[in-house]
Amino acid sequence: MSERFMKKDISIVDVAEEAGVSIATVSNVINQKGRVSEKTRKKIQQIIDRLGYTPNLTARNLKTRRSDLIGMVIPVMKPGRMQDNPFYWDLLAGVEEGARDRRFHIILMGIDEATETFSFVKERQLDGLIVVGTNQGSQVIERVNKLNIPVVFVDSYLTDEQFYQVCLEDRHGSYCATKYLIELGHRKIAILTGEVPEEQLPYYGVLHERWLGYKDALAEAGIAYDSRMVIQLPTSLDGGYHSVDRILQLDDVTAIFSFSDVGAMGVLKRMKELGKKVPEEYSVIGFDNLFISNYTSPTLTTVAQDIVQKGKAAVTMLLDQIDGNYIPQRKVSLSVDVIARETTGPCKS
Repeated sequence: MSERFMKKDISIVDVAEEAGVSIATVSNVINQKGRVSEKTRKKIQQIIDRLGYTPNLTARNLKTRRSDLIGMVIPVMKPGRMQDNPFYWDLLAGVEEGARDRRFHIILMGIDEATETFSFVKERQLDGLIVVGTNQGSQVIERVNKLNIPVVFVDSYLTDEQFYQVCLEDRHGSYCATKYLIELGHRKIAILTGEVPEEQLPYYGVLHERWLGYKDALAEAGIAYDSRMVIQLPTSLDGGYHSVDRILQLDDVTAIFSFSDVGAMGVLKRMKELGKKVPEEYSVIGFDNLFISNYTSPTLTTVAQDIVQKGKAAVTMLLDQIDGNYIPQRKVSLSVDVIARETTGPCKS
């Protein structure tokens, strides 16, 4: 480092002088904006690293009236208890990676939809918000609308086309999972849908879409829909575990489709305790393709989605709103695929 920089705080002016460029050019490199040649960008970045220059974010944010903070909110399992489904942490990983690439930071909040006021948005001066897993008719939608900041909804299936949304081919994924079981010879397929009465499913986007996909596959195969096969317990480890005792009371069930991997893992645990063989006696399939689904014993057949990519897509859509960039479509739907592993096999009854 040059002697003239040894005893002073390094400023953007120093970087510009050392690089022989304008302050605006250095600013464009720091903020990843404007047209700067790759050669110049590398030169400036090397000087920034060598001098140890750190941008004064407080001063910049006062000037731009931005905090470079965004919020991500997920529903709590119950007051004071965050979600224990690894799905949310994979989603957060994608959001964090995409935000970091654009020099934004994230605040994660677990909310009770019935009581949340979103006062933290103004208190922390958030530039935008990612809302995960709310539902049509929820009070959250009205409250978020009043914030007057960019918002992206994930896995929410809102009917108003003004909202920016990132979803999944949930109906198609559920259809494929059910069809796969039918092709293996299964006709009595129980489903773990979540703790939602059947008549209220239309208000719960993801669960409703997956329920419809299940029904689509049954209808296509000429199998009558039987509401007794719908197990209304949480799609959690505990919910899956306790669903087994109910399922075993039904006649001739040979396959179980959980609307989440963690629910399916709960099913596997209880089946093992009861001495029931998977897949020899019962086939089990989940939804999500969490990384741990390949480490269960037996390994879990599942509907795969790229959860990290879903997080990246959501944060990109949000930051493009904040930056005023063109967004070609307000709703993005990501693809799915069935991953066949060891928990599914031919029906033998």
